[in-house]
Amino acid sequence: MAKIGVEPALSNVKEALEAMGHEVVDIRSEDDAAGCDSIVISGTDKDVMGMSDVAIEGSVINAEGATTDQICQMVQDRLS
Repeated sequence: MAKIGVEPALSNVKEALEAMGHEVVDIRSEDDAAGCDSIVISGTDKDVMGMSDVAIEGSVINAEGATTDQICQMVQDRLS
């Protein structure tokens, strides 16, 4: 499965993605995003990692206003 970075505030999303079989890591800095296939941010602070540009090859998913199930579906769609 994929390596997904998730903001620590999104613990419910982290648990759901782990249950789906993904490797999930907390994203606290730019270095944490290295090697991730996708990252999920809360959307409350779009510059969560103190970066103005994203340093990953994969997609960035803004979880603002979405349910846990919707976020998991977005991750699956982006990985397909």
